[in-house]
Amino acid sequence: MVYARYYPSETKECKVDSSLAYSIGSIFAWAGPVIFGVIGETITERAGVMNLSLNGSLILTAMVGFVVGTTTNNFLLGFLAAAMVGALVALLIAFMSISLKQSQVAVGYVLAIATKSLAYFLGAPYVGKAVMLLPQVPIPLLSEIPFIGPILFKQTILTYCSYILIFVCYFWVFKTHQGLILQGIGERPSAAYIRGVNVNRMRYIYTGIGGALVGVGGALYSLSVKTWNGQLSGFDGIGWIILAITIFGGWHPLKGALGSYLFVLLQYLGIVLQPLLPNVNSRIFQVAPFPLMILALLFVNIGNADWVDRTLAGLPENVRRTIAKLLRAMRTSPPAALGIPFEKE
Repeated sequence: MVYARYYPSETKECKVDSSLAYSIGSIFAWAGPVIFGVIGETITERAGVMNLSLNGSLILTAMVGFVVGTTTNNFLLGFLAAAMVGALVALLIAFMSISLKQSQVAVGYVLAIATKSLAYFLGAPYVGKAVMLLPQVPIPLLSEIPFIGPILFKQTILTYCSYILIFVCYFWVFKTHQGLILQGIGERPSAAYIRGVNVNRMRYIYTGIGGALVGVGGALYSLSVKTWNGQLSGFDGIGWIILAITIFGGWHPLKGALGSYLFVLLQYLGIVLQPLLPNVNSRIFQVAPFPLMILALLFVNIGNADWVDRTLAGLPENVRRTIAKLLRAMRTSPPAALGIPFEKE
């Protein structure tokens, strides 16, 4: 299972606390692939391109990362190969959309099916191959902090990178000039073009970067969470959830990261509750996190609905203002030019 990498402490005195800490730590470990996928898709869609091939691309890159990593006995080569494949799939969507003016939705959906089938076909000979998972690298001193240490600071290098990636993406998008350009090509590409920005070239660049991050996420799953077994149960379908998290998270790195951790937490709870409710079909626990995640994201974004304003109008003034302020903070809107090819006038 996903949580097999984490074990409770040997000392009886802190057995319960250690077991809980390592269980929570496994949530952060499993969330790593989801974080890479969400941040990658956030960057891509911020640039105005929709990569709907995510689910298939994640499975394909999980296979590529596993095969290359185990064949060469080099984790770095596995991640690089997966990043290249993820970038190529994303760039194919960009080419079909930007250069050939084809529908991003149609192309992305076809590629989602094609890449998934290709992954299972090409990866069949490597099913069950023994492999060492990516090792944990405890951070000196920090990993010894009671309870918090095992959760956050006894992880793999790529899990640490997922922490950093969240804040790097936030800083890049909202605090730098290049981030302003990224927002411009996704919101008002014509205005960005007038100011000298090569809109289509920048879209290619950011789509490739986003696809590469998705590829790293796929490889991180098969090299750190669960090895390639020909059918990634628990991972197949994550691409669609990543799309939902990206959209309902308002194309915001911090909100997207929060949604990622929430989804993994729901999956963990499904695993924990399954033995406590033996009369309930096990498939319910496997499927439940998906609709629950969608409902949670819809609740967070309820402020976008027009009927909410009409309902609030009947409340006392002080209550209405408080709720309205909270809802305004949660409101999101997609990049105005998302999915729309840019043509020079």
